[in-house]
Amino acid sequence: MKLVTYLGDKRPRAGVLDPDGEAVFDIGRLLGEDADIGVLELIEHWDEAAGRLAAPAGEPVPLRSLRLLAPLPRPPRNVMCVGKNYRDHSREFARSGFDASSGRGDTAVPERPVFFTKSPGSVIGPGAPIDPHRELTRCLDYEAELAVIIGRGGRGIPAGRAWEHVWGYTIVNDVTARDLQRDHKQWFLGKSLDTFCPMGPWAVTADEVDATDLTVRCWVNGELRQKASTRDLVFGIPELIATLSAGITLRPGDVIATGTPAGVGIGYDPPRFLVPGDVVSMEISGLGTLTNPVGEGADAASPSQAAEGD
Repeated sequence: MKLVTYLGDKRPRAGVLDPDGEAVFDIGRLLGEDADIGVLELIEHWDEAAGRLAAPAGEPVPLRSLRLLAPLPRPPRNVMCVGKNYRDHSREFARSGFDASSGRGDTAVPERPVFFTKSPGSVIGPGAPIDPHRELTRCLDYEAELAVIIGRGGRGIPAGRAWEHVWGYTIVNDVTARDLQRDHKQWFLGKSLDTFCPMGPWAVTADEVDATDLTVRCWVNGELRQKASTRDLVFGIPELIATLSAGITLRPGDVIATGTPAGVGIGYDPPRFLVPGDVVSMEISGLGTLTNPVGEGADAASPSQAAEGD
């Protein structure tokens, strides 16, 4: 099942995408609820709602007529991210001169998962412009990533039972200001600026995809830059969930971005950073395509626009 969040009647609404991917059924009407129901609320009460959403009926709204927001316009807390989780990307990052955290060659590949987070306020939806923050950075980069959405929370989750806690998946663009990342010698600031976490176009339940064998692709202005398989993850989803939950209680709606493959802007010589007017498109098998332009700065989404759905 694919769930979307869209702007309807000047407020966010959640919907179920029809099997053909051309129309959306309003979740509130399907459930017979008067109050607005978002994707997060559905995840929290999925066992009660899933059966009633499985066979949507009524009059759908054409997808092309809707303005999609991120499936979780305001995640319940920071988006949890994994750095250097594809070997080739770990090596290209180490060669770039922007990585102050590791060595060269094989030593660039971490022995344990490297985690950082992105602010919830950095999340925007498909089609929304990425603010280039030209007053802060000239090294704007893209990163296509498979993101895991937690369904059943918990602490001390063993890797062997981690899949039981996965509700579904979406696509995340881990936009990064490489110079901020390098100069501040940490990753949060350079990855959490407003609009630096495009997400979508929808959330897909775990039963629809095999997350261990998905193809991740990224294009910039129609040029293929990234292509890899989730088979190549250094640390798979079960290990990531087990490591995070060892001392942190995971909650429904938590988002874990699993890392990006090689082919990002810093991997080129010279680097190929994003500039205003560029268009970034990301596709993951079964999860759709997430496309966002790079804005001019003043025209990019404001914090209030980025947080639509609060």
